Amino acid sequence: MLLADTTQPAFSWNLIADLQQMWAYPFMINAFRAGAVVAVVAAAVGWFMVLRRQTFAGHTLSVVAFPGAALATLLGLSTALGYLGSCLVAAVVIAVLRDSGRAGVAEESAATGTVQAFALACGFLFVTLYKGLLGGPQALLFGTFLGITTGQVTLLAAVGAAVLAVLALIGRPLLFASLDPQVAVARGVPVRLLGAGFLVLLGAAAAEASQITGSLLVFALLVMPAATAQVLTARPVLGLVLGVLLGLAACWLGLIAAYYQPYPLGFFVTTFAFCGYLLAHLARAVSTALGRARTPLPTGAPA
Repeated sequence: MLLADTTQPAFSWNLIADLQQMWAYPFMINAFRAGAVVAVVAAAVGWFMVLRRQTFAGHTLSVVAFPGAALATLLGLSTALGYLGSCLVAAVVIAVLRDSGRAGVAEESAATGTVQAFALACGFLFVTLYKGLLGGPQALLFGTFLGITTGQVTLLAAVGAAVLAVLALIGRPLLFASLDPQVAVARGVPVRLLGAGFLVLLGAAAAEASQITGSLLVFALLVMPAATAQVLTARPVLGLVLGVLLGLAACWLGLIAAYYQPYPLGFFVTTFAFCGYLLAHLARAVSTALGRARTPLPTGAPA
């Protein structure tokens, strides 16, 4: 039975009782499982995306998830397959278009923007062609925790495990290529191949995150936890761990809030992630100010 058919639950501040009530619904258990998988994968891939300054590519791949899910609905297929298929195809197209030129930033941005514009046009076409009740545009764009099945969780876990395995395999050379591509090329690192492979991983991560936050709010899990972690630390391992923890916190807190409030899940996930980002900047500003206050002035310097 859907929550819409029952009385809106109320938060009692008895956390154990509230969790027991929430997890009495199988779809909520699946939502928390899916959220855990998505948060881990999105934070890990997102950390490299922010480091490589490819957020525009991530945004485009998240937008591409919308026409993919709309087409899957039109054809009577699983939206999860639509998300994944469209994002992977778009990632390959962006990689091919980027590699066909001089691999400059402007050329990559132009290719990425072209794919985004065409994908959005296709998405609106598929929604228009669908003659049934598409409970979907809002859910596809802004996310929902209703209807997440065990099969979808299994698919997310399988894709997520594959993405993390490949990322672990190429992580060190990818980090090298991201920090200093010229030196990496001189050392024989296949920078172009790594870039294309990373775009495919980014497409898979965007497809997974879209199923929780919706295609328009993928940045909540793909960008914000990673960006917050990089504000707090420049160490790669610590940054990755912090990003994962922040992503998990934002996702699970968002699920709890969405369970008790009749608003889209993506809004709550984005809000918690954004608050974390603001707090990180505030903490760094306070730390910098305290450090300056404790630093003694050099001899003879004006007070």
